[in-house]
Amino acid sequence: MERNIYAYRCRSCDTLHYPFRMRCKGCGQNDFFEFDPVALPTHGKLLTFTFVHNLPAEYEVARLGLGVVELDNGIRMLGQLDIAAPVMGMEVTGRVGVVRHETYDDFHGMVFTAA
Repeated sequence: MERNIYAYRCRSCDTLHYPFRMRCKGCGQNDFFEFDPVALPTHGKLLTFTFVHNLPAEYEVARLGLGVVELDNGIRMLGQLDIAAPVMGMEVTGRVGVVRHETYDDFHGMVFTAA
């Protein structure tokens, strides 16, 4: 089963929101049922990145890469980077994967690799 991360499109003005908002930033609509889920694209451009070196024990890695990616539809999102030497402006492809594992739970999010 393929997992997706969703944005939400306002039915009144077609403004796309990620993450979900209770009120449309385009037209001000605030009815929960006036938004349609839309799967986010998985391709984009890496805008900026950083590495976190002091992680809690449940991450089980010494270093974690995080990046802000502008997706093909203009939405920007934060995700984990599975890239040894990232460069700002490089093309990346994302997939929904496990970003943290605990004893009984897996936490999913977007993981980006070089395109």
